[in-house]
Amino acid sequence: MQRRVVSAALAVTALLLTAGCSSGGGDPRYGTATSSGSAGTATGSSSPSGEPAAQVPPAKGTVKVLRTVTEGLKTPWGLAPLPDGNLLVSSRDDGTITRITEKTGRKTELGTVSGVSPAGEGGLLGIALSPDYASDHMIYAYFTSASDNRIVRMLYDEKKPAGEQLGAPDTIFKGIPKGYIHNGGRIAFGPDGMLYAGTGESGQRGLAQDKKSLGGKILRLTPEGDPAPGNPFPNSPVYTYGHRNVQGLAWDSKQRLFASEFGQDTWDELNTIAPGDDYGWPNAEGKGNDPKYHNPITQWHTDDASPSGIAYAEGSIWMAGLKGQRLWRIPLDGTKASAAPQAFLTGEYGRLRTVVSAGGDKLWLVTSNTDGRGTPKSGDDRILELQVS
Repeated sequence: MQRRVVSAALAVTALLLTAGCSSGGGDPRYGTATSSGSAGTATGSSSPSGEPAAQVPPAKGTVKVLRTVTEGLKTPWGLAPLPDGNLLVSSRDDGTITRITEKTGRKTELGTVSGVSPAGEGGLLGIALSPDYASDHMIYAYFTSASDNRIVRMLYDEKKPAGEQLGAPDTIFKGIPKGYIHNGGRIAFGPDGMLYAGTGESGQRGLAQDKKSLGGKILRLTPEGDPAPGNPFPNSPVYTYGHRNVQGLAWDSKQRLFASEFGQDTWDELNTIAPGDDYGWPNAEGKGNDPKYHNPITQWHTDDASPSGIAYAEGSIWMAGLKGQRLWRIPLDGTKASAAPQAFLTGEYGRLRTVVSAGGDKLWLVTSNTDGRGTPKSGDDRILELQVS
């Protein structure tokens, strides 16, 4: 199921990590807390424990579109900001990664990721930079091959000519079920330095409840592709199960993990992620009364959302809607929504695929109108810069 067996050293590390989780900020059931603070840690008056008191964002927020960063993208999917402020974007159907010069919008193709086999919802999907990118210049990618979905890493060499800057992909993890639909595809490194991946059940519902299957899961891996130390199931990369199709992963300022999930006909979901929990699919969709399934913190009718990417900024989760063609704001109070979700940009830019924090009160937002289900307009697809509160 995975490339390597967890070593004894990793098992020892797991014990250390588990012990360390109890002293970090936030509830260790939700994501993986560490002893070091994150850049977005809330500030304010101290609680009796000495920790900063939580600040609940106002019920109503704002969104301002500052500019169009670039346009003319084909099937953009994943977005990864570079340390120099520029952006990398993946093309699902072309299998390419392109650098966007943030100030001018200029596009430079790095190269094509070999082995990508696009079809339906599959292709080159999420991308992420290595936690050690400053020294190793590695780009991680989740893609659909001829046989499965897999995660690879590639060297990015800016000194080489455009189109030849990507090294050969090194497969670190494979065997994730593929389908014409429900391939998941979002990857992100967490505050703990581990690699998280949202997978889909590839249209085979039973896989979501099968803990031995990689489909319909959130996986947690080391950067080398091993099951991460401290995972809830021994020697397994599975972090949570019972998912239909996870395409959004984001951590709040307390290092708690949230995930968006596509429903079928009734309810799309935003969930807080607790290791080892069952999120119900296909036995439950949306909120229910069975205590063995983890309920979402909020839900939407599928026409209003069909959520893909999510990001955390200004005390709220921001969720991109495909079929809903809108950006949702979900203000948080801990691991709960503090007010009703609020919609922005409804119908203005069509389908919205990916949203990524640009630091502070800024977000990058990627449209998805050339994915075969949208109605492209002149300039599609594009990346927007937003200011939010």
